Amino acid sequence: MQVTSVGHAGFHIQTEAGSILCDPWVNPAYFGSWFPFPDNTQLDWDALGNCDYLYVSHLHKDHFDPENLSKHVNKDATVLLPDYPVPDLRRELEALGFHTFFETEDSVKHTVSGPKGDLDIMIIALRAPADGPIGDSGLVVSDGETTCFNMNDARPVDMDVLHDEFGTIDIHLLQYSGAIWYPMVYDIPTKTKANFGKQKRQRGMDRCRSYIEQVAATWVVPSAGPPVFLDDALRYLNDDRGDEGNIFPDQITFLEQMRLHGNDGGILMIPGSTADLKGGELTLTHPIPDAEVDKIFSDKAAYIEDMAQRMAPVLAAEKATWAPAEGEPLLEALKAKFEPIMKQSDLICDGIGYPVGLVMGDETVVLDFPQRTVRPRGEKDGKYRYGFRIAPELVRTVLRDDEPDWVNTIFLSTRFEAWRVGGYNEFLYTFFKCLTDERIAYADGWFAEAHDDSSSIELGGYEIQRRCPHLKADLSKFGVVDGTSLTCNLHGWQWDLESGRCKTSKGHELRSAKL
Repeated sequence: MQVTSVGHAGFHIQTEAGSILCDPWVNPAYFGSWFPFPDNTQLDWDALGNCDYLYVSHLHKDHFDPENLSKHVNKDATVLLPDYPVPDLRRELEALGFHTFFETEDSVKHTVSGPKGDLDIMIIALRAPADGPIGDSGLVVSDGETTCFNMNDARPVDMDVLHDEFGTIDIHLLQYSGAIWYPMVYDIPTKTKANFGKQKRQRGMDRCRSYIEQVAATWVVPSAGPPVFLDDALRYLNDDRGDEGNIFPDQITFLEQMRLHGNDGGILMIPGSTADLKGGELTLTHPIPDAEVDKIFSDKAAYIEDMAQRMAPVLAAEKATWAPAEGEPLLEALKAKFEPIMKQSDLICDGIGYPVGLVMGDETVVLDFPQRTVRPRGEKDGKYRYGFRIAPELVRTVLRDDEPDWVNTIFLSTRFEAWRVGGYNEFLYTFFKCLTDERIAYADGWFAEAHDDSSSIELGGYEIQRRCPHLKADLSKFGVVDGTSLTCNLHGWQWDLESGRCKTSKGHELRSAKL
């Protein structure tokens, strides 16, 4: 088996039974905010796209690149399709011309057969509202000699199925870096923001190391991030100044973390790097001399500056596609977009529980979730517990394009500001990613059916429920107790063990008792 990095979460997996192209992202994403790092535009995308199988893990725009798929990827390739509750991914791929789909069943081992031979695969599909745009996934591939687990940025709950079905994993590809807007966009004191960023950065790497321990692969490739921010307004987001509060550490930083914790199996891959594997034996080849690879990271600021200059026309072309900032007031368009969704989502609207302010230039619109209405700001409203300041051109663009997911467009762009009083509200961001009838019906139903797990474990002097109240992670593997506080390292959520109260978000109480 030969595994080639094509940038970010993208890989080309070559076997005697055929090739699989995974998450081929090259064009800027999220309103031109994210670019692949290091640069992957120099790759031969026509050759990479001449594949037998295509795997797109989910619809986040740093994984699903419709322009690249349309221009360069063989439309006769068989799509390995995750088992998602809403068929948006299949529809998007069909619209691009893909017509052959192998529909997998979640966490079930399948054999795909083609003219070149057979491959064993399994796609672990995550279906909670918090998982990507209503779905995220990881792919396991075995050619009978070598097994690769491409976890990308998915966060599976049960790793036992890997070993039950495939035995030893030879190479593990997974995310370690941040891919979110928190805490950078929030209106909080600089020192507090730096502390939150430091915690977020470390939790992401801790979670990754937990997965590495559970999968126990011979080789580990840190991937699926970080992106690089080339717009002058966003350059501060790059981790090129030794900032411990930056949530976007690079591969070198994480590989050092692995070594500090006694794991020397990490390998660095850049776009074009190939790993030739025979079981657990690996030969790594970079597309450029090792000294040039090292320089990308040792002189990262210069590399980013050079890339920004080269990509300036690309960024300018992206910005030219945005809707103009000026136009009719946005109130009526937002009413038409949001109110029908509000009326279908009682559980989510009640979970949000308060009006949310949306400031767009000189116009303020209130998403009044308790009343299921969108309205102007009222004279007696006061300060909203949650609010967003978003450039009107971004809002006009997503409305023009009838985007079903503001998380996958505006929020991941980090081109906004936010404030909140109190903790994170999972229901609010779920609402923003479920702006279609199908999505909101599924998400509302998912929350309605969520239930406590009666199984218990002992951890840190407490008896607690085994499954995390957030997304059912096994707390015997992801739970860490510090005094009277429990952290689930899958997503970094925290609970007070004395009361069971969730310290991260509304609801999600934990069953716990001191022993």
